[in-house]
Amino acid sequence: MVNFKTCMPQWLCLLALFVAPTAEAVNQEIRALFRPDPANPQRNTFINKTPVSGYCADYPDQCEQNATFSIRLPIRFDSVRAMQPHDSQRNSSMFTVPAQWRALTVTNAETGEAEQVEMRIAGFGSRYVLDDKVTNLTGAPNTLEGHRALWGGPYGSWVNPPSPCQYSGVGWYTDDFYQFFWKTPIQGTCVKTASFKIPAMYYEYLDFAYELRTPNPLGMSSGLYTGDLTYRIGPGGDFDMGDVMVPNDSDLTLSFVLDVQHTLKVDIPPGGNKIRLEPQGGWQSWLQAGRRPVRLFRDQTFNISASTRFKILMQCGPGIGGECGLENSADNGRRVVLHISVSLPDGITDLSGQPVRRLRLRTGAGNEQQFKPGFYVDRAPGTLHFEVEQSYMESMLRPGVAGTYTGIVIVIWDSEI
Repeated sequence: MVNFKTCMPQWLCLLALFVAPTAEAVNQEIRALFRPDPANPQRNTFINKTPVSGYCADYPDQCEQNATFSIRLPIRFDSVRAMQPHDSQRNSSMFTVPAQWRALTVTNAETGEAEQVEMRIAGFGSRYVLDDKVTNLTGAPNTLEGHRALWGGPYGSWVNPPSPCQYSGVGWYTDDFYQFFWKTPIQGTCVKTASFKIPAMYYEYLDFAYELRTPNPLGMSSGLYTGDLTYRIGPGGDFDMGDVMVPNDSDLTLSFVLDVQHTLKVDIPPGGNKIRLEPQGGWQSWLQAGRRPVRLFRDQTFNISASTRFKILMQCGPGIGGECGLENSADNGRRVVLHISVSLPDGITDLSGQPVRRLRLRTGAGNEQQFKPGFYVDRAPGTLHFEVEQSYMESMLRPGVAGTYTGIVIVIWDSEI
């Protein structure tokens, strides 16, 4: 509808245009990031990285207290006919928004893994703009009284929402508009009924605040998880502003992008890549008294940082069955089994949730061991245990016979499970 006002030449003429364009669709990205924070290792949640606009940009403390975020979209609602006083609910200023939780699936395109995200609309707002001064429409003595009178009296101004919507503290006005924002703790319809005829008006934009429930990132692989959630806008839709106020867009698609950036890092101290096996207490008992040691061993510490599931697998040279081995450099036929096990720090368990203490590692397909963190572990100490058991001491250590046993062990820490 186009509303023209007749003007005399000596007057400044204002032309008010109320146009309802062809309905289209709006797309808005919602982006969240998980990257482990060494300063807060227990905080294993996504951080919302969507640029804030609208209500939360103006009132950040309110949104922080309620764990909500807001977006302002250029979705405009125009009246298609005059709003009559004391008319029915659908012919008044009514608002129904999707305040209940809705679920969508986000998928990692590389791995095919799928997770669930939930979202609800926690509040909404806009600015209603009238085609005339509110004092002219109501005959009120001033602008504030005019906005109150237009919608029913002392509590009619739009800083006071109708139930079940709730007060947010926002109410800013001039002689022809009122800016508002209402919270939506539950699903319902909030209605303001005009007390005077309103020939034409529009809602200038759509503000909405939202809450998110995101999956546990520690159970997700690194990468981007994407998915869409679409809301219908207009009469009978998810965002329903009644039959008088019609939107210029018919659909709102929220495109979710969850970015998971895990850490898996293992640091071995300098020289820790060369393992020298020795008896308990050293070699003196063997060298001086010929007493064979009970076993040969070495515990090699490392520091691990992990926020993701991972597996450990081994490659050996030589290998003996599913175990690693050591070979006599002077006699290639003489080999002994080298047992290798791992102990991991608190916070990292096996897949059943049990602590990892001296868990045996073996070579070969299907022998890899899988682990998961309960929280982000940052540079926590673990141990690789290397041991040749007592049953091999007699064949390895013979009086007067020298020899060196060597082998190569490759321990692989892999986050791709």
